[in-house]
Amino acid sequence: MLRTFKIGGIHPPENKVSASSKIEALPLPEIAYIPLGQHIGAPATAIVAKGDKVKVGQLIAKASGFVSANIHASVSGTVTGIESIVDGSGYPRPTVVIAVEGDEWDESIDRSSTLVEETTLSAQEITKRVADMGIVGMGGATFPSHIKLMVPDGKKAEVLIINGVECEPYLTADDRLMVERGDEVLIGVKLLMKAINVSRAIIGIENNKPEAIANLTKLAPKYSGISVQPLKVKYPQGGEKQLVKATINREIPSGGLPIDVGAVVQNVATAFATYEAVQKNKPLIDRVVTVTGKSIAKPSNFFVRVGTPISQLLEAAGGLAEGNVKLISGGPMMGKALSTEKSPVTKGTSGVLVMVENMAVRPVASECIRCAKCVSACPMGLEPFLLNKLSARKMYPELEAGKVTDCIECGSCAYTCPAGIPLLDYIRNGKSAVMQIMRSRKK
Repeated sequence: MLRTFKIGGIHPPENKVSASSKIEALPLPEIAYIPLGQHIGAPATAIVAKGDKVKVGQLIAKASGFVSANIHASVSGTVTGIESIVDGSGYPRPTVVIAVEGDEWDESIDRSSTLVEETTLSAQEITKRVADMGIVGMGGATFPSHIKLMVPDGKKAEVLIINGVECEPYLTADDRLMVERGDEVLIGVKLLMKAINVSRAIIGIENNKPEAIANLTKLAPKYSGISVQPLKVKYPQGGEKQLVKATINREIPSGGLPIDVGAVVQNVATAFATYEAVQKNKPLIDRVVTVTGKSIAKPSNFFVRVGTPISQLLEAAGGLAEGNVKLISGGPMMGKALSTEKSPVTKGTSGVLVMVENMAVRPVASECIRCAKCVSACPMGLEPFLLNKLSARKMYPELEAGKVTDCIECGSCAYTCPAGIPLLDYIRNGKSAVMQIMRSRKK
């Protein structure tokens, strides 16, 4: 029997319509828009100015705090300014704008296709290289990866868990990466293992990716200590707590982290980026992005430079048809609606989903019928119907007691609600307020 997590979970239609589409390199944009805040934490600080010439891979913004990440030029050309550009969050953000000229790379980057397996770097040197190259979690969280590699005093990492689950419907970027770039992914896993000093790594992959499972299972024996764990298809198995439970059967405590149970979790695309950073000296300047949707003429997986306008990806996938009314950055469950197709691809852009009108319209909400389907679906063992009411009434002490901060915002509760209540919207607002209150206590 395939393994999975135990509490809650749902199985929405998978709709992996781009699963068989091989990764294609998208042409360079004419203008690249590179936001300074593409990660959790403090935005980076620009070190270029209008009129500067830059090369591909050149550092253009430095991390400005412990939780921050470097930003590099994804294109060569002339900086035309630092402007406020609306990104995937819907808010204008400081952005380095570069008029593209040619494709001139920093000479230190190895652009060959030669597979480099061995490294002489120490664990500390690997972690520093990951930080220098601006690597962040590429499953959507965009947490600076080097911080996860710095195991806190008093904690011990025992196993590295690689997230190859990609449980969001429609998305196939990680799937194709595992199929087409398996060796690079596995070398990246070995580098991450060395960085945290563990001898065991498990790559968790849901069973709806048979080609990826077969490819990595075939390649893994070349890399000691790495195993592939096929998993039952169940959303939201890509959540850290759910993946740890599914792969090593350990429970992360409320408010805890994977390292509390001896695990470090990284995304499969992050492992690939680590390979390129450490073995090729290449910063995180591009990534695989799925462009998908039932009305898309050519569902695709593109290798895209960071800063490329999303409109260019849509055009390459056949363009928007009449009736396409909503764009989502990411998947339909945890993705965010895009306010404009001019927003740029960032390090965390795993996919662009085009929704037609009947998919985008929310049902009219009615009164809660006490069916408890939301409780059964919640993968964190919470009571969404209660948190919803407490949030609506701004009863923050009760919300905190109800562990609203444990909510991973997966949307399983709202998906299952037969009354069409936007449970997650209220819970997210309440969670944000409670977290502000908790932070204010520490000042």
